[in-house]
Amino acid sequence: MSARLEQYTETPDWMIADSSQKNYELVGQSARLRQVLRLAAKLGKGHWPVLLLGETGTGKELVARTIHRNSPSGPFVTIDCSAMVGPLMESELFGHAKGAFTGAHAQKIGLIEQADGGTAFFDEIGELPLDLQSKLLRVLQEKEFRPVGSLQVRKSSFRIVAATNRDLAEEVQKGTFRQDLYYRLNVVTLRLAPLRERKDDLPSLIAHFLGNYGNGHQLTGELLELMMSYDWPGNVRELENCIQHMVAVNSGPLLHSADAPSNLLNFGQKRRFAASGASSVASNLAILPTHGSPSPSDSPESSFVMPVLPLSEMERRAIIQALQYTKGDRVMAAHLLGIGRTTLYRKLKEYGIQD
Repeated sequence: MSARLEQYTETPDWMIADSSQKNYELVGQSARLRQVLRLAAKLGKGHWPVLLLGETGTGKELVARTIHRNSPSGPFVTIDCSAMVGPLMESELFGHAKGAFTGAHAQKIGLIEQADGGTAFFDEIGELPLDLQSKLLRVLQEKEFRPVGSLQVRKSSFRIVAATNRDLAEEVQKGTFRQDLYYRLNVVTLRLAPLRERKDDLPSLIAHFLGNYGNGHQLTGELLELMMSYDWPGNVRELENCIQHMVAVNSGPLLHSADAPSNLLNFGQKRRFAASGASSVASNLAILPTHGSPSPSDSPESSFVMPVLPLSEMERRAIIQALQYTKGDRVMAAHLLGIGRTTLYRKLKEYGIQD
């Protein structure tokens, strides 16, 4: 394992782990993550609603579990609002009485009741339909609800931690999210930074996932550098998937850049192309004198300066460079240039480029 990773293999004091059921860890060493952990520990000692905001894959459920672990007692119940669809959503949340609808052969306890005395984690709460938003609001205010098909009022008191990758304030303005529920949830807000904004955590996370999925696997320096420069739009979830992929395709012990999944390989190709293209253009331009400038023999100290090229000429050269780099593969050349194939074909015709 490279020296850069070895320094993170010991578990820090503040790394959170849950020994029940499976391990849930917030891994990293960045200042942003430390701040989240400190606040999560404080919030766990109270009963305030918490709203977690952040992109998909930033670890919102792990933060919710960290908050819960600092609570006195009770279950942790995950309610995935994006997974509940159709008429059974209300039954999943509030339960139902026997015979409430076709197929309801027995009484069912809903997730709301299961969370009594503990924490209910509403993942992607922005996906909850308006009619269920109003019923959830009543539960939060009155601590009571009625199962589907039942006249009996039941009680449930729990802490709510909600998470979303949406802008709920904007959803309120559009009328797709209730303003009163938004204010009820938005008592304490935690914003989780995407992985591209806390790359200090990457070595720790890589070492963690290699420990989970690898068999003594290590990264080459080139691969580590590539992973450190990538922005990880899918965040920690994408990083975990990347490690799993590389371990699956290479029995080890050394993982190379060629083992990386396609998204990372494409990024690496673009990066190398940009570097080689810039170097080539700079090299070519350095030997071109500006119009009207003296010859090298007239004034060797000031003969050569960078000329200003028309944008069309720069574009033509970039296309030629891309085709040379890809050995005439137009599809890959278009991908590296960041344009569509149809656009590339039109440009080839426009500039009279024969590849």
